[in-house]
Amino acid sequence: MKIEGNQKELDAMKLFHEGNRKEGLKVQEEFAKEFREEYKEKDHCPCKKACRYHGNCKECVAIHRAHQEHVPNCMRPIINTKLKALSELTEHTLADEIEPPKEILRKEFTK
Repeated sequence: MKIEGNQKELDAMKLFHEGNRKEGLKVQEEFAKEFREEYKEKDHCPCKKACRYHGNCKECVAIHRAHQEHVPNCMRPIINTKLKALSELTEHTLADEIEPPKEILRKEFTK
């Protein structure tokens, strides 16, 4: 099951934007039901960082909400996509001013 960019969830959001909340919720619940079944015993977390909260979204998000310094790693690609579009306004010159942190990755993602 593809989570990021899932067509069923994209369809649900389209329905919400069209004002059809009832049908949007129905389609969204179909996605959630499929997710629950597919990932009942599988790792669903795309985060590559070595973290004791890996796969435990509830606690991970609560921690990030509490300290409010940065967002969970799994949310970064979504936000970066939005920021990239804004960065086009300055020909991406912001990239010259940014150095990403050195993060410790899980074993399967280290070289």
